Amino acid sequence: MAAPASLSPEELLPKGGAGKAEELEDELEDDDDDDELDETLAERLWGLTEMFPESVRSAAGATFDLSLAIAQKMYRFSRAALWIGTTSFMILVLPVVFETEKLQMEQQQQLQQRQVRPELRRPLSALLGFS
Repeated sequence: MAAPASLSPEELLPKGGAGKAEELEDELEDDDDDDELDETLAERLWGLTEMFPESVRSAAGATFDLSLAIAQKMYRFSRAALWIGTTSFMILVLPVVFETEKLQMEQQQQLQQRQVRPELRRPLSALLGFS
C-alpha cells in the first residue's frame, strides 16, 4: 500500500470553497463562547433536580437524611465500643499477661539455678580438671 501524499489544506476542505471553511470556523468560535457560562457545579446539580418530580426528590432527601443519621449513630457506637473494649482489655487481661510472664521468668530462673548448683557441689579440683 502506498503512503498517502501530503495534501494541502485546500484539498482537505469540503467542496464549496474557502468561504465555506471560514463560515464553519466562525460557527465553531461562536459555539466556544456559548460553552463558557458562569455556572457553578452546585447550580448545575440543582438545575438537574428539576428533571425529577417532587415526590422523588423528597424521597431521595429523606433517604439521604436517614443514611446520614445511621452513619452518625454507627460512628458513635463504634467509638464507645472501642473505648469499652480497650479499657476492659487493659483492666482484665493485661494483669493476667504480666503475672504469667512473671511466673515464667521465675520458673526459668529456678531451672537455671538447678543447672548451676550441681557444678558448685563438685570439688574444686574436679572443676579445674585435676583427677
